[in-house]
Amino acid sequence: MNPVHNPEVDGKKSIYNGQPSKWAATWREYKKCRYLFLLLAPVLMWYAVFAYGPMYGIQLAFKDFRIMDGIWGSPWVGFKHFEFLFFQSPDFLRILKNTIIISFLHILIGFPAPIILALLINEIRSGAFKRVAQSLTYLPHFFSWVILSGILITLLSPSSGVVNYLLQLVGLESVYFLGDPNHFRSTLVISAIWKEVGWGTIIYLAALAGVQPEMYEAAVMDGASRWRQTLSITLPTIMPVIVLMFILRIGNVLDAGFDQILNLYSPATYSVADILDTYVYRVGLQNFQFSMTTAVGLFKNVIAFALVLATNYMAKRFGQQGLF
Repeated sequence: MNPVHNPEVDGKKSIYNGQPSKWAATWREYKKCRYLFLLLAPVLMWYAVFAYGPMYGIQLAFKDFRIMDGIWGSPWVGFKHFEFLFFQSPDFLRILKNTIIISFLHILIGFPAPIILALLINEIRSGAFKRVAQSLTYLPHFFSWVILSGILITLLSPSSGVVNYLLQLVGLESVYFLGDPNHFRSTLVISAIWKEVGWGTIIYLAALAGVQPEMYEAAVMDGASRWRQTLSITLPTIMPVIVLMFILRIGNVLDAGFDQILNLYSPATYSVADILDTYVYRVGLQNFQFSMTTAVGLFKNVIAFALVLATNYMAKRFGQQGLF
């Protein structure tokens, strides 16, 4: 009679195939790394409290929320808020268009910027100069947009700003960068790159540190130039990291930079700068329409989730590792 397949889970060998069972092997790995999981516990608790706990409030998108009745006591209204948002709101299409345009400008111009900067810093041979360059490019990241917006407003002022003063010196007219809808989006993108490009190079510099020097030495012996080495060795080696960061960035495609825009825009630029997040801020916090803003947030999350799945699928189709 054939033995029944009943693998043991205490680390002994399975009587079915003479090999340790899958669950026993997994349990041994968990026991071996138990102290690492203990270090991971605070991170898991943070996500449980601040990321998954608030998902309880998603039901507000399908209710007519009343503060005195609370979440449970508020009546269900189904897809009423989504119907208003998609078919009746006079501002939604304009706001969605602004969000998509600004986000894709950030991706198109801002995503390659830290990769290019990391490649340039990696070519610096002087250790002292490299550290100084890294520190200077990291520095703006540690300032909030409240501080940086004040600096930008001063620098870009059409009457007393340094930038417009330099433009006038070369015979050009002053430009109202933060008040002219034709220049506001480009100002947003450039200032965002200035703030985050240095910080974004950290992960790429770490990936570049893992490139084996022997590969460059072999390329030099074959007569490859620095440009050819970059194209044939450096970029292919760090491509998995680039793909991973791109997938994560696509997941935030509807996050166009709330802090930055809130501190820099004005009624004169609402037509090109008003995005979903600023709409949520005005309608939700100032007009107390919490159900409507929850519907907007849920819409953003669903789109982001779908984009992550699609981008991950395309990455794997083209031979990259992807997220999962």
